[in-house]
Amino acid sequence: MAHDNTSTTAAAAPGTATPAACVPLDIDQQLCFAVYSTMLGLNKIYRDLLKELGITYPQYLVLLVLWQRDGLTVGEISERVFLDSPTITPLLKRLEAAGLLTRTRSAQDERQVLITLTEEGRTMQRRASHLPECVAEAADTDVAEIIELRDRLLALRSRMAHKAG
Repeated sequence: MAHDNTSTTAAAAPGTATPAACVPLDIDQQLCFAVYSTMLGLNKIYRDLLKELGITYPQYLVLLVLWQRDGLTVGEISERVFLDSPTITPLLKRLEAAGLLTRTRSAQDERQVLITLTEEGRTMQRRASHLPECVAEAADTDVAEIIELRDRLLALRSRMAHKAG
């Protein structure tokens, strides 16, 4: 497959670069999410690392969202991780069974289910904090390069979403 390298030098938007030592566990800061649909090799790296934590890659994505903003509805989480509700509901049930979150019907609208981290779910965030550095090491690169690649992919994703309307 031919590859055109002529447009690979896009400048990062001001304020988007993050020092390597301060990479937050924010879903938009993760290379894995930016390249989820195209980087199966990266998924293998994550699968191996996440096995130690007892969670799967899709579960990790949900936890990233909740670590960023707890107390979301199933629909909000589903939209954020690009998974439909029938796919995400069993995943949330497994995370609940593992003691990482709770699912509660909204008092304002019983059709909505609110997802909240448990203390164990918040502890998992601390346990997972090393993952960005481990992914960089496993990919034989450094966090700065991953951040640059992630930013380019996010910019592309944004342009594609804008064009799609």
